[in-house]
Amino acid sequence: MDRGLHVLLLTALATVASLPGIAAAQSAGEPAALPTQQPQVVEPAVKRRDVEPAAIDTENFEAGAFVGTVSIEDFGSSLLYGARIAYHFTEDLFAEATVGSSEAGKTSYEELSGSAELLTDSERRFTYYDLALGWNALPGEVFFGGKRAMPSAVYFTLGAGSTTFAGDDHFTVALGAGLRVLATDWVAVHLGVRDHMFDSDLLGKDKLTQNLQVSVGVTAFF
Repeated sequence: MDRGLHVLLLTALATVASLPGIAAAQSAGEPAALPTQQPQVVEPAVKRRDVEPAAIDTENFEAGAFVGTVSIEDFGSSLLYGARIAYHFTEDLFAEATVGSSEAGKTSYEELSGSAELLTDSERRFTYYDLALGWNALPGEVFFGGKRAMPSAVYFTLGAGSTTFAGDDHFTVALGAGLRVLATDWVAVHLGVRDHMFDSDLLGKDKLTQNLQVSVGVTAFF
């Protein structure tokens, strides 16, 4: 037999002999070994920094001023101005301290008599100090021009304090209602009414006087 033909036959026999091993490896599901590559870890360039929360919620306090008119029973209506500070415990409940001052006019008797005055100028000073609890009863929104909406709340207050008038200090109960409109995230506009009630015997008869206040004010949250 020719030598070249003999080499070719041997090569063919070796190839056929290796086929069962290849088939067995494939049937066993052994995958071909592939080179593995480690994932690249990217280190952030920003360093971690601890954030300390504020000691208090800086949106719970509210303070501002107001101006309006107060109808002092038997003495007519007069200009009123004052200030208020409040603390909001929740979205619904708050406490407030209010101070207001005005100067009483003359009674009808003084106007008719022309000369007799019941009070001196200093005694006509009407000043009150109140502490009250408030309830935001009707939260909602106020719309302007159909495009802009501002958060709002109708609230009610009940409090007590002292009113200095006619040279005496009178224990006072104050009932109030108002509308708060948030013009910005931290500025609010208030429209309010409040009745300051205390006993007085200034005109010779002891009675419960009601002194109605109507005011507008601006406050800031901080």
